[in-house]
Amino acid sequence: MKIIVTGGLGLIGHNVVQRLVADNHEVFIIDNSTNYGIVPVSELAHLMEQRQIKIPGVFVYNVDMADTLAVKGVIENIKPDTIIHLASFPRQKVVNANPALASRVMSEGLLNLLECCKEYGVRRIIYTSSSMVYGDFDDYVTENAECNPQGQYAIMKLAGEWLIKDYTRKYGIEHTIIRPSAVYGPLDVEDRVISKFLLTAMKGGTLNVNGKNETLDFTFVDDAVDGIVRATYSQRAANETYNITKSHSVTLYEAAKYAVKLAGKGNINVREKDEDFPSRGALDITKAMEHLGFNPIVDVEEGFQIYYEWLMNDPYWQKTVLDKTNNLQYNKITNLEKEKI
Repeated sequence: MKIIVTGGLGLIGHNVVQRLVADNHEVFIIDNSTNYGIVPVSELAHLMEQRQIKIPGVFVYNVDMADTLAVKGVIENIKPDTIIHLASFPRQKVVNANPALASRVMSEGLLNLLECCKEYGVRRIIYTSSSMVYGDFDDYVTENAECNPQGQYAIMKLAGEWLIKDYTRKYGIEHTIIRPSAVYGPLDVEDRVISKFLLTAMKGGTLNVNGKNETLDFTFVDDAVDGIVRATYSQRAANETYNITKSHSVTLYEAAKYAVKLAGKGNINVREKDEDFPSRGALDITKAMEHLGFNPIVDVEEGFQIYYEWLMNDPYWQKTVLDKTNNLQYNKITNLEKEKI
């Protein structure tokens, strides 16, 4: 197949591209490599370099999804069979910081793609939504559960689902909707829950847990990618929605303890729940297992270990975290020695 992956240089995206290339598909990327005004430029540059090393030879169109003419030009030139749409503002915090820009990317960007799908005969669009569309939920929520999104990020994601379904209704464009949860793994940015926990622990700092009993369905990136790719290949997945997660809820407090245990240092500070975020449990993945043969295999402890070992061996984090930590320890010892003199 000829496939475009939007957001193809992101954490999930570059791994999806690597898998598709290995399966001998012709793959193209649309990605503007933004840092959303949050990720340090040096960190993003390192991550982008390392991600692209894993997908040599794949052409990247540096295009803003809200740029109608630019998006149209790419789709017209490639005429893909399938589009895997991962480009988005990544989470609630980033949307809150700039909701107008988020709306352009998440809403106008999707609309641009759908119009191109209609005009250039794209067979199917795979849309990455979010578990956040459910709002508050307990363990094992299914895809047909009522959605009560809280916050602009979740609302925009759900609106995207409805928009895609309407294009299917009117123009016959196949779609598949993916609802992942708390995806993490090597080559992720620092500004996520597990990244923050591990890096803070590695620095010997204090891990802030917003709600001791709040849970997340943490999903290792390889498992999320497997579910997305399986859905892309499956004809049974046409016009279906799937939860693609580990389907196992872990409290934020437990996750923080894992991080401290791995690093051998760090403290945990339990705070009140962040009311901007819904309370979430594990998602039911029975449908994905039955339809796609989806079978996530990496549990949280194993996933943390893999991610921790990558952080310990990655040159960027060696320099920015471990070297700084050693310098702080050296300065602390030096100051104590000065006090004795």
